[in-house]
Amino acid sequence: QVQLVESGGGSVQVGGSLRISCAASGYIYNTYCVGWFRQAPGKEREGVAAISSEGITTYADSVKGRFTISKDSGKRTLYLQMDSLQPEDTAMYYCAYREGYVSNCNPASASVGFWGQGTQVTVSS
Repeated sequence: QVQLVESGGGSVQVGGSLRISCAASGYIYNTYCVGWFRQAPGKEREGVAAISSEGITTYADSVKGRFTISKDSGKRTLYLQMDSLQPEDTAMYYCAYREGYVSNCNPASASVGFWGQGTQVTVSS
């Protein structure tokens, strides 16, 4: 069993930056796929970014060039650096962890694993 706890959300103005974190506890496999998702009120959940245990990253087109996913395996923590934030980035952000080898690590493949409770990000003009 793996527990995931997101933190670092908050309110920021348009064009600002925010870094959110996802701390993992429990047994972590050597190979895995982890990702960030977001869901705004009244909208479907959207996969934002994913990173494999080997460090291979993928991003949704909507955040490419603005968001950066990274991990610190020693700290068992996943990060999402969000720059040039826009009002449409306002959402609850969740992390997900899928254990084991995944040939193509992307948000969809990470979504079948364990989930955190989310952290709210609000971007205002």
